[in-house]
Amino acid sequence: MRTKIVAGNWKMNKTARETEILLNELSAKLPDTDAEVMVAPTFVNLTDAVRQLESSAIQVVAQNMHFADNGAYTGEIAADMLLDIEVDTVILGHSERRAYFHETDELLAKKVKQAIEKNMRVIFCFGEELNDRKAGKHFDVVAKQLKNGLFDLPESAWAQIVLAYEPVWAIGTGETASPEQAQEMHAYIRKIVSDAYTNSIAQKVSILYGGSVKPGNAAEIFSKPDVDGGLIGGASLVGDDFMAIVKAIG
Repeated sequence: MRTKIVAGNWKMNKTARETEILLNELSAKLPDTDAEVMVAPTFVNLTDAVRQLESSAIQVVAQNMHFADNGAYTGEIAADMLLDIEVDTVILGHSERRAYFHETDELLAKKVKQAIEKNMRVIFCFGEELNDRKAGKHFDVVAKQLKNGLFDLPESAWAQIVLAYEPVWAIGTGETASPEQAQEMHAYIRKIVSDAYTNSIAQKVSILYGGSVKPGNAAEIFSKPDVDGGLIGGASLVGDDFMAIVKAIG
């Protein structure tokens, strides 16, 4: 049975006080669920979030990390810094990191390797842009990102990997990804993982969908057989919306 996950990526939002308020709301409204529920506040609020959620089932995860143990990397965060505050899961490869900060597949492979070596769990993001989808290159783009970012890992590392498919073309473009399109890509992802490793690994890895999941479409998306949850952006910043999405996964 694959792990169901609903993770909220808060991006560059919420002050310390706003974070405290939202976490209080989420803790109070968290429904009974078999899914793992995660939130990723900004770095400056991670320590307080961990303390605040100490007795909650909600997990705190990081939005990014560097590949080096330490050193002259101004503004960066090392794995040991996260582990020291009891954050052991990190989002890597988000489409915004790729687009705005020019993170390449090669760089991300180094980050993933570091996280795995530190015994962290990785939520690895990938996905095609609008021009890729319109050109019919979406499967090729996804396969390349997975191969370059993850397929040098040993089989044992996949116990620490969660995949998050982000159709960048369906985020803020006016285009809409249907649940059927999500299922089609998730099934393809599972196949290429199976081809590169084993069917057992492919069937065990959780694959999240990150294409503008909202309360109104969550249940239908999550009902698809190869969709194991969601990486939620804007809707995770609204307590009622995020909890509605958590309820939708059961």
